[in-house]
Amino acid sequence: MLHCPRHIKRTVTYSAIFLATALAPAFAADPTGDWRVQDGVANIRVAECNGSMWGVVAWEKISGGHDSNNPDASKQNRLTLGMPILLDMKKTAGVDQWEGQVYNAKDGQTYSSTIRPTGPDQLEIKGCVLGFLCGGETWSRVAPSIPSSPVNSMAKGGPKTTSALPKTGASATASPTPKPASVNTPAAKMAGPKVATSGHPSDPVGDICLLPDIARFAH
Repeated sequence: MLHCPRHIKRTVTYSAIFLATALAPAFAADPTGDWRVQDGVANIRVAECNGSMWGVVAWEKISGGHDSNNPDASKQNRLTLGMPILLDMKKTAGVDQWEGQVYNAKDGQTYSSTIRPTGPDQLEIKGCVLGFLCGGETWSRVAPSIPSSPVNSMAKGGPKTTSALPKTGASATASPTPKPASVNTPAAKMAGPKVATSGHPSDPVGDICLLPDIARFAH
């Protein structure tokens, strides 16, 4: 039987550890997506709008809630579904963390807050009152990350879409509009539930960047 010297064994072991570490996929911190709050009563959809992170109530365990504790009387009748609670959160330089404000519908108050992904499926949120009495909880992912919306991409100087422009000349005749599939085809019969533009079945909230409370950056 062949025997390896100890220093060779150590070198091989260390090399294997280094290689395994180098090949391990890096965790990309992305707070966007749908998150179940810690007590399970709601899902919060987080998306990037105009370079900031915003979070909106996207699902409620008990539907029909209203923002009755809001100090602004004009908002006390608005539904909590679709209501922004993470407000204009900015990326902290050099850290996978976003800072801004969180609205607490239970008392109608707005607090300083941070959000920080602690893994691909966990989001830590912390809020403070006047810089102290800080508390927090961890949310669990229930839907994948959300790409930037067309509105957000255009706001950051991205290319404008031309899909809505009519075709002219030869290109108009070269690519005739395909006929819709018959509702009696097997594929149509096997189709799933209707999907909203955001990609979520039966989604009443959709792209949160288009909601009026976020589009005008007002709470």
